[in-house]
Amino acid sequence: MPIPYDIPDAPEVLDRREGPYGEVVLRRHGELLQIIANGCFLMDTSDGRSERLLVDAALATLDSRPSPGLLIGGLGVGFSLAHAAADPHWGAVTVVEREHAVIDWHLDGPLAALSGAALADPRSKIVEADLLDYVNETCDTFDAVCLDIDNGPDWTVTEGNDSLYSTAGLASCARVLRPGGVLAVWSAQPSPEFEGTMRNAGFQQVRTEEIPVARGVPDVVHLAVRPG
Repeated sequence: MPIPYDIPDAPEVLDRREGPYGEVVLRRHGELLQIIANGCFLMDTSDGRSERLLVDAALATLDSRPSPGLLIGGLGVGFSLAHAAADPHWGAVTVVEREHAVIDWHLDGPLAALSGAALADPRSKIVEADLLDYVNETCDTFDAVCLDIDNGPDWTVTEGNDSLYSTAGLASCARVLRPGGVLAVWSAQPSPEFEGTMRNAGFQQVRTEEIPVARGVPDVVHLAVRPG
């Protein structure tokens, strides 16, 4: 008689919404929560190493300025926000998220368990907006900008996101950075071409840090500094 294999249950859809940028879905698969956008897997609650390195690498690249301000592009499952809010070195932490559903899942939904303490921190603020619109319109400035919106500059969730990783889009990110400020961009794979785009946008000290994974191509964080 054949030995049965343990087959995990199919993911359970907790919420599905159609927004201005397409469909977003929150699923539970075993103990994991997963966010799917337009049928593309974005992230889940399995680890968070990449998000923590994204924030830590930005802080380590900054000079020793007191209470640096941080802008996070993309709320996701909340790892970046939670990690930044847990670090007393950061000053104000602003998260820009364009999907109203994702914000709801954190404010009054299953993801509140991950981000509740961070959102209760008086340093933290969520802005509902498209990131590119925000950096082009805001009067606020920051010491670091961390982008975790897509699976990287070469693997965007929607076609419109491509402009964020263009020379003009990165120049808009530089606009909200104070002199010597850091841009950190998470990616599911290295992108030498993107390093060139960062330099063309006026950034200096461009480099890439790898994040080891269990198998396959490592995740990376692309880092660059706005000239002083």
